Amino acid sequence: MKHLFNKGQDPSKPTLLLLHGTGGNELDLLPLAGIVDDEANVLSVRGNVLENGMPRFFRRLAEGVFDEEDLIFRTKELNEFLNDASVKYEFDRDNIIAIGYSNGANIAASLLFHYQNALKGAILHHPMVPRRGIELPDLSNKLVFIAAGTDDPICSPMETDELKSLLEKANANVELHWESRGHQLVMQEVKAAANWYNKNTSI
Repeated sequence: MKHLFNKGQDPSKPTLLLLHGTGGNELDLLPLAGIVDDEANVLSVRGNVLENGMPRFFRRLAEGVFDEEDLIFRTKELNEFLNDASVKYEFDRDNIIAIGYSNGANIAASLLFHYQNALKGAILHHPMVPRRGIELPDLSNKLVFIAAGTDDPICSPMETDELKSLLEKANANVELHWESRGHQLVMQEVKAAANWYNKNTSI
């Protein structure tokens, strides 16, 4: 997978996995990593799927309708890439925290839904429920921050609450942050995510 890796100053810190939104690339979320933790490793990945020339992490059939078969395949692909990258760049495979926005948040959530040890935690900006009707792995000790907009036309508050509930039923520790906004990523939620991260990285 096309990506960039920036080695951090403190090897004890988590590696931040950056996952962009539709039409983005591996440079998009670098400013967020700097705000959340400027001493951590950064692994930023570009999605392998193109939709009308725009990179994504998995295909969709329509707005808000995921291609489930492709989602499963791409989630496995990303998980295996993380295995390989941890060896190549010599970082702790068990200490990865994802930061994803929109489509990137959805693939990060899908990693949690499908693989117990894919992530230590995740910061999900405007995510949706990746799959329904499946049993999630035990996510005890997994830390998840969800940022959502009360007026988000793509991801309704009901969907956000459902995702939080599904993760909590799988024993994840979830914090939900609301902004009175739509689907856009705003600085207030980035700062809230950074506060959450600083509070929890010692765990």
